[in-house]
Amino acid sequence: MTTRFVLAARCAVVVLLVLGATLALPPGVPAGVPVAAAAADADARPGSYAFAPGTRTVAGAERTADAPLLDPGQTYRSSLPPRGRLFYRLRLSAADTAYVPVTAVPPADATVSATDGIRVSVQDASGTSCFYASARFGAGLSPRPVTALGQREAGKALCQGAGTYYLLVERLDAEGSGTAASSGRWDLEIAPATEPGLAAAGPTTAPRTWDSATPEPLTGTPRDRSGGTGFATARPLGQGVWRTTLVPGETRFYKVPLDWGRRLHASAELAGAPGHGYAGGALDLSLYNPVRGYVEGASLGYTGTPKSAALAPLPPVEYTNRYAVATGVTTVRFAGDYYLAVSLGTQLTGAFGKGPFEVTLRVRVDGQAQAGPGYAGRPVPDDVFTVTEEDREAALAGDTGSGADHRVMLLVAVGGLGTGTALLLLLGGWTVAARRAHARASAQKPTA
Repeated sequence: MTTRFVLAARCAVVVLLVLGATLALPPGVPAGVPVAAAAADADARPGSYAFAPGTRTVAGAERTADAPLLDPGQTYRSSLPPRGRLFYRLRLSAADTAYVPVTAVPPADATVSATDGIRVSVQDASGTSCFYASARFGAGLSPRPVTALGQREAGKALCQGAGTYYLLVERLDAEGSGTAASSGRWDLEIAPATEPGLAAAGPTTAPRTWDSATPEPLTGTPRDRSGGTGFATARPLGQGVWRTTLVPGETRFYKVPLDWGRRLHASAELAGAPGHGYAGGALDLSLYNPVRGYVEGASLGYTGTPKSAALAPLPPVEYTNRYAVATGVTTVRFAGDYYLAVSLGTQLTGAFGKGPFEVTLRVRVDGQAQAGPGYAGRPVPDDVFTVTEEDREAALAGDTGSGADHRVMLLVAVGGLGTGTALLLLLGGWTVAARRAHARASAQKPTA
């Protein structure tokens, strides 16, 4: 009995160690990759990007006839060749508005110009463009993740009705720069979503007035809060003063839950550093809505003295904001997670060194929470426009809500002890249990 018990215990230990290491792997890292190496790969490399776990890899097509199908609610990974243009296919209903964000992730060592980037558009089956948008790298001249949103909006004059639509993704290259050809393929993350129509007709004009005054920046002692390396790993953030460190070339993502009727104001401050000179586009702060549509951004040049960049005042989250003209208003059209992306430009290195540099985020959330519109169906993904009490708590605590923080702490503890030591401790515990069980069994046996 004792032998069988010990063998079973040892097997259980092996299973627990393998399972624990698998659960602790960063999103998108396959089993079998050393955890320490995977963590370093995901977090230490400037320019690294964490793709959503469970992404499907698809190859875009040069012709619409060969375009792969994208399903709302699923996240896809693809790649865009130099000077490339690729098509993807969508099947849309007549009533739903479709949003198709595309995030381009160039290699960390790519050479880019300020006007390089991507352009996305959604077209109907006849080739008519429903909507297009572009995203560029800007003055920082750094190959950071940039996101552009394609959409087909129900109720507009163009592109109505159910049927087949196409997403076109194109690479933008500065005229005559030749940088696109020299920077290789760019990874893409594509995350289609749909929004149902309203159950009953409502107002079709944007709110006429809202308080557009810039609020006083929050004060207080900053709390440390590192960010994620992609939309999928964005760290929850609530109202407060938050601090992190970045090196040139890094981008970190945060998400702020906003209810209907609430509004966000945010700024980022780059602390002082030794050195002399000027770095244009040293810091970039970008805000994206729950479907990753660009809302607003701010950037700053840097001379080594502390400097901050603040987003322009935004209105409260309202369904009818979509009827406005200004991008900073029309994109604040639904509740959910709003994403802040903070990037440091590689130009900082030349005058101020490799860092790391301290960045302070000041986030204010105000306004009265209210009920949302009455949708006729469910959005896809189901929770994309929803804010829960757990989301609000996670934003203040910094927890992802998935137990990931606990698994990371467990992994660090095991790593500190060493795998061999941890195994010995676990086996020791099982051995003690086995001996006690054997003693109890011996005591219960009848004697001759």
